[in-house]
Amino acid sequence: MPEEPQKLKDLPILVTGGAGYIGSHTCKALAQAGCIPIAYDNLSRGHRWAVKWGPLEEGNISDRERLDTVLDRYRPQAVMHFAAYAYVGESVEDPGKYYRNNVVGSLTLLEAMRDHRVKTLVFSSTCATYGIPSKIPITEDHPQNPINPYGASKLMIERIINDFGQAHGTRAVFLRYFNAAGGDPAGELGEDHDPETHLIPLAITAASGHVPFLEIYGSDYPTPDGTAIRDYIHVTDLAEAHLQALLYLLGGGENTAFNLGTGHGYSVRQVISAVEEITGKAISVKEVRRRPGDPPVLVADSRCASQLLKWHPRFSDLRTIIETAWQWHKSRPVAMELQSKK
Repeated sequence: MPEEPQKLKDLPILVTGGAGYIGSHTCKALAQAGCIPIAYDNLSRGHRWAVKWGPLEEGNISDRERLDTVLDRYRPQAVMHFAAYAYVGESVEDPGKYYRNNVVGSLTLLEAMRDHRVKTLVFSSTCATYGIPSKIPITEDHPQNPINPYGASKLMIERIINDFGQAHGTRAVFLRYFNAAGGDPAGELGEDHDPETHLIPLAITAASGHVPFLEIYGSDYPTPDGTAIRDYIHVTDLAEAHLQALLYLLGGGENTAFNLGTGHGYSVRQVISAVEEITGKAISVKEVRRRPGDPPVLVADSRCASQLLKWHPRFSDLRTIIETAWQWHKSRPVAMELQSKK
């Protein structure tokens, strides 16, 4: 848990995308730390049932009038900004959608924050801003050369936030995630995207027999087994990093970026084998072409987060990630029933 929790007692925090996967886990962590999380979400990709620890305000980040209403009502002391489209493949196929929502929407949010004198921001960024890395593990000072519109949109937002810092005093932390995965250890939340594009829930779905096979996108990468390697970080650890980032800013920390990962990468085939072992079920696979915009290897150097945020992942070994995702998957019918009633 974060240090100095008294700083967070009864603190109202606006959480854009608070009904989404990482946003909802962070709302839970905020509430446990004493904050009042206000989830702001248009529910296009988030879920009403995932908002359990504070109010839900429906709206788009591009809707300035709605943002003004919510900011007036709750007077948040900080914003955690998750709301974004986040499918790499979709961003390649429809870049305008990503620049309009992610960039223009974030600009609207920042202007609303400026006018309501909300100066503290924790921004959900991504390792996709780095593009194809020239060295592994990736440090925060690695050149940012995104190779897909999703990563480019996040890099643009980082630049805009920095400019707002210079002009308007906005103070921000950029959290560059690697591969978010897993489910709430208490079983209250989990990953539920439509469509689902992340490897671990797709592998679990295949292991459960809900689909006939799992597609492996690319088996000719320059890696030991030919499949892409990624650094998986548990969603609960990500949520805790947001609390630590908030405390860092409240304590006078400078605007900066932090990588969030474990420093260990696993190939697609290694993840599939681990899912088979934990579920006790075989997975049929089909090898297909690489997806555009996918680098061969992404592994984080997260020493800065460890040193400055005092952040240390607790749930991010691969086995715990898959076990919590598997437990969530088995409980999903209950969650879906709750969703249908709301």
